[in-house]
Parts: sequence; C-alpha cells; structure tokens
Amino acid sequence: MRPQNQLLKENKHMSDHRNVSPEKRAEELLAKCGIRSAPVPVEKIAKFLGAQVRFSPLDKELSGMVFIKENTPIIGVNSLHHPNRQRFTIAHEIGHLELHRGILTTSVHVDKEFPVMMRGVTASQGTDRHEIEANTFAAHLLIPKALLDQALAGKTFDIEDDEPLEELAKKFRVSKKMMEYRISNLS
Repeated sequence: MRPQNQLLKENKHMSDHRNVSPEKRAEELLAKCGIRSAPVPVEKIAKFLGAQVRFSPLDKELSGMVFIKENTPIIGVNSLHHPNRQRFTIAHEIGHLELHRGILTTSVHVDKEFPVMMRGVTASQGTDRHEIEANTFAAHLLIPKALLDQALAGKTFDIEDDEPLEELAKKFRVSKKMMEYRISNLS
C-alpha cells in the first residue's frame, strides 16, 4: 500500500487525462487496486483513493453525494437504499472523484435517485455530461468487461431467461437491470 500523499499525486495525475474515457479510467483503477474477481469491493477502492464513505438516512430521492473537506474526499450514501443501490452510488461518486475532481473542490455534488436505470434525470435527457460519465464509470467499475467475459465464457446466454441473469447480478452484487444493461452493451 502506498502512502496517501503519493496516492493523491497519482490520482491528480490520472485526473489530468481528460481525454481518457470513463470506461478506460475504471479499468485503470481496477488494475491499480489489483481487483481480479467479483464482486468489486467499492468501499475498499474508495479507501484506496483516500475517501471516507459515510452511510446516513437521506431523503428517499437522494442517492448520495461527494465533496472534499480538508483535502479528504467524503462520499455520503443513503443508508435506506438497497445494498446493491448503495454499491452503485459509491461507484458513481468514485467516478466523480476520478473524472471531475476539480469541480468537487468548490461545491458539494449531490446525486438524486436515478429514475431510469443507469442515469439520473439530467443524464437520461443527455444534458449532463458529468452524470453520464459517472454512470458509465460506475457500470464499468462494478461489472468490468474482463470479469463479465470470464463469467459468460463458454455459456449460452438468453437475455430473456431471468435465472442466469439473476445469478450474474448476485455474483457481481448489482441489480438485474444493471446486469442486463451491461450485457446488452458489451462491445
């Protein structure tokens, strides 16, 4: 484990690569953390990045938030949400830390509950680039292509058959809808 000041320097260096896609950034972070199996330990990744994860009951429509206090990233998560939803929220907020750290130093970023799977209200309208990027990052962090390919290897899979989909979702500790989304968008 590297000292936190070295991690902050490396993290800042990663944040300076604006032309790197959210998918690639998620892959890089997984590699740095040595993650090779599902489910991806999002709380450990947050700690690796020097962030504190705090669970509190929030209004139903609030999923989470992220802000930086005294150089420490704080990720707030709605403790009333389903554990899989909480994992997505943590991954989404890590996405903001990795992709949009510059805007977090000046304000608290609050995420409302996503009424459409994988997107917030503004993201579903295609108008908020930061939310779309954080959602994409979260999907690839929680269900990395390499691990999904490994889980699907040699298996015939019918997207209409719920049982294998539910098994995969359980293995990755994500919702069935999220798993369906990732499988249908594999490239």
